[in-house]
Amino acid sequence: MMRNNSQSSIGLDNLVFDNRFIQELPADPETENYRRQVTGACYSRVFPTPAIQPALVSYSQEMAEQLGLNAGDCESDHFAQVFAGNRLLTGMEPYASCYGGHQFGHWAGQLGDGRAINLGEVVNQNNQRWTLQLKGAGPTPYSRTADGLAVLRSSVREFICSEAMHHLGVPTTRALSLTLTGEQVVRDMFYDGNPQSEPGAVVCRAAPSFTRFGNFQIFAARGETDLLRQFTDFTIRTDFPHLMNRSGQLGKDIYLRWFEEICRTTAEMIVHWQRVGFVHGVMNTDNMSILGLTIDYGPYGWLDHYDPDWTPNTTDATHRRYRYGQQPQIALWNLVQLANAIYPLIEEAAPLEQALGIYQDTFDQGWRVMMAQKLGFDTFDPKTDEALCQALSTLLTEVETDMSIFYRKLALLEVDSDIDRLSDEQLLKPLMDAYYQPDAINDAVQAKVADWLRKYLYRLQQEGAVQADKKQRMNAANPKYVFRNYLAQLAIDKAEQGDFALVNELLGVLRKPYQEQPDKEQYAVKRPDWARQRPGCSMLSCSS
Repeated sequence: MMRNNSQSSIGLDNLVFDNRFIQELPADPETENYRRQVTGACYSRVFPTPAIQPALVSYSQEMAEQLGLNAGDCESDHFAQVFAGNRLLTGMEPYASCYGGHQFGHWAGQLGDGRAINLGEVVNQNNQRWTLQLKGAGPTPYSRTADGLAVLRSSVREFICSEAMHHLGVPTTRALSLTLTGEQVVRDMFYDGNPQSEPGAVVCRAAPSFTRFGNFQIFAARGETDLLRQFTDFTIRTDFPHLMNRSGQLGKDIYLRWFEEICRTTAEMIVHWQRVGFVHGVMNTDNMSILGLTIDYGPYGWLDHYDPDWTPNTTDATHRRYRYGQQPQIALWNLVQLANAIYPLIEEAAPLEQALGIYQDTFDQGWRVMMAQKLGFDTFDPKTDEALCQALSTLLTEVETDMSIFYRKLALLEVDSDIDRLSDEQLLKPLMDAYYQPDAINDAVQAKVADWLRKYLYRLQQEGAVQADKKQRMNAANPKYVFRNYLAQLAIDKAEQGDFALVNELLGVLRKPYQEQPDKEQYAVKRPDWARQRPGCSMLSCSS
């Protein structure tokens, strides 16, 4: 049942497309769909490959409402046909974007939308712009040696996580729908010579823009400075109109303000990732949004036990470039690559370096505010809290500690406790559910944790914290429900057998990640032992 809100239903066939991207930017003159290098153009026109037997698995009520669609629209065969790639609505003009990027720190040249096809840009009744994009709808000129298709396994992960992140308050691209194609797709999940046939699927993704750092890099790398300027001007006018001056003219000052905003919003996004324990897994520059949105949910993962060195990506298992603890530094490295790309428009290094400093300042300040919220402080006091946070980070690695559960349980500690009269065991009791191996908490570890807890409670008492306020503040920053890797795999296992109930149930649970949901407690527990090393629950590859 759809909820009533200010966005009224207009119906699928009444969506309004303006498609400024293809109207204002140069197209690839070649219209045939074959793999090639595309120069002098921002995109190639390409049609989705029709699916054999489209069948809707699930859709996002919230995203549908943004577009002005209701349950009747989304549950129709017409909807499934459109968002599997079989049918175009009036105004849809499909295309794939050209971009490049650094992958694992190395320039990879042209990449582009290899299995993503943009259907067009919808302008909703609130004058908001939403680009609709099918992922897994067939090959494009940028597919290289791939088939442009996607499997149900990865599509379930992307669909649910996009919406889960939105409800967590993390800046993200969105997902409208998940549709089966009715055909099998062959994938070698771990690149180990064991390919398997898997159900094919298509996700319809949505975002104000899917423009990436790599869109600018490709033009800079090819020396196409005029095209770089044209694309940058279009991006600012379309996605950053608030930066424009009355004259409507663009120059170095606006380019710099634009880059400064990208640095700020990227930092804010990374703070949110660190807050909820999200690890992107493949932070290549082609997977970085200029709007500061989480984009491209490939081999991502959630920290179960707290481990700053953990990465979910098997491709990154040796060097762990994209591990949880290094995400802030990688985001800065990626911004440096974007700065290098737009340098021809500015021709001065100093102001770009100053803008990069904004990233670090924004992240540092945001991290302090975030940690104050996670710990229930009114404000962050660097004199005491830097050391307290560092000690906690070390402590959480002493024994396997579930990050999400630990912070939720920490909120239960009573501020007005008689700290000196509580034994170490009494102090730790509310936290015991967070430990994967409680038997590993020997007397020495217990003493360390209890010592930290006493310092923490003293800190709260000195601030005059009130228990109810402290708990509310902490529970608003520390989610109870996150899209744990093993939950994703359970949903995938059932979906591959034709049972989509868990996909939809998890979508519902994750709509309210900070709330107590007494009938859904089973989705807020520690990772089970069977999931510790199981593929899909511990690490994933880029294969999908």
